[in-house]
Amino acid sequence: MRFRMIAAIASLIMISTCTMCFAQKQGKPIDIFNGSLPEKTQVDWKAIGEDGESGAADIWEVDQDVLVIKAGPLGYLRTEKSYKDFVLKLQWRRPADKKPGRGGILVRMTGEDKIWPKSLEAQLNAGDAGDFWGLGGYGLQGPADRFKQLEHDEFGTLTNVKKEQDAEKPTGKWNDYEIIAKGGTVTLKINGKVVNQATNCDDVEGKICLTAEGDEIHFRQVQLMPILE
Repeated sequence: MRFRMIAAIASLIMISTCTMCFAQKQGKPIDIFNGSLPEKTQVDWKAIGEDGESGAADIWEVDQDVLVIKAGPLGYLRTEKSYKDFVLKLQWRRPADKKPGRGGILVRMTGEDKIWPKSLEAQLNAGDAGDFWGLGGYGLQGPADRFKQLEHDEFGTLTNVKKEQDAEKPTGKWNDYEIIAKGGTVTLKINGKVVNQATNCDDVEGKICLTAEGDEIHFRQVQLMPILE
């Protein structure tokens, strides 16, 4: 019994130490969106529409510290800089007075701007929030019972890893979203619960994008913390 207690204490100390090490490896938080216009945050944004570079007003507006992705043309807001290993935290919701729709967050986006670029999508579609999609041939793996791959005439190779559980709040409520990208593993949390994890991901630097998929969706408190080597 005494040996078991000592072993358990040692295990807890190890877990605590590893947690502290991970926290120490995180860089200074970067405000992706802090309640002001995107061009006034700590990063530069570019608005991309279906026909290429778009007028930002076609994609978004800011309403009382909330970044509103408008219902309308397809497109996305993307960072000018690229990031590989990071923790991305944000809050999102669907407006309560509208039909639940589509949206997503693209990470490690590379290549040309188009609908849709090569990237890993953390899905926000109604009923599918927490799914992963590898777009344009972006590589990833997942459990066999939640994994599928298909070829699309327009979008190329698409790879899907379904979420493990539902954790989304009702329409109109704010949800916490956390994407942890480290090497070949990307983990997704919704409201504090791990809902998905993809492995063997393409380990590349890329842009971060907030998609406009024809339906209104809201974001706030978008913050990125680089994971340092």
